[in-house]
Amino acid sequence: SAQASADEMEIAAGRTREQLEGWVPELAGEDEVREALEKAFDYRGDITVTRKDGTQVQGYLFDRRTGATLAESYVRIIPINEKTKLSIAYSEIAALAFTGRDNAAGKTFEAWVKKYWEKKAAGEKNIQIEPERLC
Repeated sequence: SAQASADEMEIAAGRTREQLEGWVPELAGEDEVREALEKAFDYRGDITVTRKDGTQVQGYLFDRRTGATLAESYVRIIPINEKTKLSIAYSEIAALAFTGRDNAAGKTFEAWVKKYWEKKAAGEKNIQIEPERLC
C-alpha cells in the first residue's frame, strides 16, 4: 500500500540521518574525503573541520565545489557566531566531525509525514503542510 511504502521510506531516511550525529569519519584516501564531505553537505547540523595545520572551524557547511583534485575541491562554511563565509580546500582537511544536532533528523520529519497521511485519510484535497520553523 502507499501508506506502508511511505512509512518505510520515511523510517529509512530518518535512520540514515540520525547515524551521522556525533560521527567522526576517518579521512584516509581521496574517496573517503569526498564521501564524508558529501554527507556533511547533506547534514543540517553544525560540523567541525580540523585542518591539517591543526586549526578548527565549527559551523554550517552550506556549499561545496568538487574539482578534479582535492586541492581544486572546496567546502564553504559559515562559522558559528560569525557573518563571514570561509572556503576550505578538501586537501587542507584532516578530520571532520558531525558535532551539532541535525535539525532535519528524527521526529520533525516523522511528525510531518504522519500529519500528511492523517489529512489524506480524512479525505482532504490540496494538502499543504507548513514545515515547522527551525529555531
